[in-house]
Amino acid sequence: MEKFARQAIMEGVTDPKKLTVTRDSELFRALNMHYNKANDFQVPVRFLEVAETTLREFFSSIITGKDTDPSWKKSIYKVIAKLDGEIPESFKFQTSLQDFVSL
Repeated sequence: MEKFARQAIMEGVTDPKKLTVTRDSELFRALNMHYNKANDFQVPVRFLEVAETTLREFFSSIITGKDTDPSWKKSIYKVIAKLDGEIPESFKFQTSLQDFVSL
């Protein structure tokens, strides 16, 4: 997230509302490759919303100079934590991936 926020700043973005995360964006592809390499799961829309909010939080913190504080990411993590949702029941069991693949 930090890398993409800094990249946006380098490209001249000044308004965090201009930052969006879609299924076609480079950030989404990077996250999906990291967490869902085999595309076993359909990524929910809520994930895109949380990723976009996170990107904007990083951007705002960097552009206002908060990144000079050694613990600058803590406030971002607090925002993200409030966006957490329930873990689907099917993800809580070790065989869940096999169940999805066999569908």
